[in-house]
Amino acid sequence: MLIRRSDAERIARGEVTLAFRRWTRPTVRSGGRLRTAVGELAIEKVSTTTAARIRTRDALAAGFPDRASLLAELDRRPDGQIYRIELHLAGPDPRVALRARARLTSAERAELECALARLDRFSRQGPWTGAVLAAIDKRPATLAAELAAGLGFERARFKTQVRKLKELGLTESLDVGYRLTPRAKAFLRE
Repeated sequence: MLIRRSDAERIARGEVTLAFRRWTRPTVRSGGRLRTAVGELAIEKVSTTTAARIRTRDALAAGFPDRASLLAELDRRPDGQIYRIELHLAGPDPRVALRARARLTSAERAELECALARLDRFSRQGPWTGAVLAAIDKRPATLAAELAAGLGFERARFKTQVRKLKELGLTESLDVGYRLTPRAKAFLRE
């Protein structure tokens, strides 16, 4: 589920507590979490609804000025069922604290080694984690397309791989490109 930064900021402030989406199948579930630029969102409840059941108060809770604006947005995607998503800010993105850790315990190091080895082992293209980390370390704040080309990856595949490293607290996105985190630098240094 994609959420615009401006909407995520309004969720964080408690101004927006609902979202509506038209999907052929939901991309979030009740009780789930969603990471955004402003923190981690808790998905309280996901339920199906219809346009007729959406009220003005629902549209306002979803950040729209009125019901008609919400319905017009939903009509931009005519296929699928309408879903009503109740959500709120759960707290900061846990990866922020993880990536700031500049010292690793031996257990954390072993856990990272296993995770990276698993990513390499199950890759159809063979080992990639070391090359991607090295490329980002050598050229931080470089366009993903340039880094991908230098490694012989398609841009989309490269970005997918970087997201996997981000989940481990090893990379972070910049306005342009990426950089290694203190956690990654500690891992590579040892």
